Amino acid sequence: MTHRLRPTTLLIAGLATAGLALSACGSDSLSEKPSASSSSSSATSAAVDPALVAKLPAKVKSAGKIVIGTDATYQPNEYLDADGKTVIGMDVDLFDAVMAKFGVKTEWVPTGFDQIILGVTSAKYDVGVSSFTVNAEREKQATMVSYFTAGTQWVTQKGNPKKVDPASACGLNIAVQKATVQADEDLPKRSKECTDAGKKAINPIVDADQAKVTSAVITGKADAMLVDLPPAISAVETTQGKLELLGEQYDSAPYGYVLPKDQTEFGQAIADALKALEADGTYKSILTKWKTEGGAIKDFAVNPQP
Repeated sequence: MTHRLRPTTLLIAGLATAGLALSACGSDSLSEKPSASSSSSSATSAAVDPALVAKLPAKVKSAGKIVIGTDATYQPNEYLDADGKTVIGMDVDLFDAVMAKFGVKTEWVPTGFDQIILGVTSAKYDVGVSSFTVNAEREKQATMVSYFTAGTQWVTQKGNPKKVDPASACGLNIAVQKATVQADEDLPKRSKECTDAGKKAINPIVDADQAKVTSAVITGKADAMLVDLPPAISAVETTQGKLELLGEQYDSAPYGYVLPKDQTEFGQAIADALKALEADGTYKSILTKWKTEGGAIKDFAVNPQP
């Protein structure tokens, strides 16, 4: 299996100083999580661009706000503040800045990760912002706009007592979060390579809650887990020396905002807003604030090639 390696140094150095809490991502319900409530942020951080305003969907323009579905458990990208209601994080600050260009407020609605795309396609949410890796399957269902990049990271118990080798995980118990690229693409591909070679299949331990995925590694139920790099670093930094990163992140790919399939024009307007934020330094400033500047991109595109 060929992997595209990307250095983890920048993100590790940054997040190690951020005091990040253990994160999770996923749920089985389309309704909002009962432990959280919607939050709203005023669009005041950037000058309104009339050309962008003209490309707002009628529903959003009429309401003066955009409703965003997010799994607010994926620190540092999107998670709940200490009040248990306000959604904060890198994704939040960046999309708030994007929408400020359109002159509309943002309403962040916590929900299950595996239900966000459904919520967008059924018009429950105007957009999904939740660290979605761009892939062909998601682009069949929705329009996606790239804004960041991250790869998958192996995480084991401190010292790697099970001697996990990422190049050969056959027969091991590997934990992943439900509905993620790791669960739907990466692990099945690895397991098939094992069985094709006459070796034992990988035993996937799948949970909708990333915190439970992480706990499976800590308790020894799982030999390792696969997760995006930012939350992987967060898990290592917040578990008092119980976990460690194994190797480098790989298969780095764009994150994308999720829009209804027919809103490519709005998607292009969002990409244009991102370009403006990159040009004036706002984009870099926000990523630096959250110690995620290692994932910065310059090619903000609608439905990029996965």
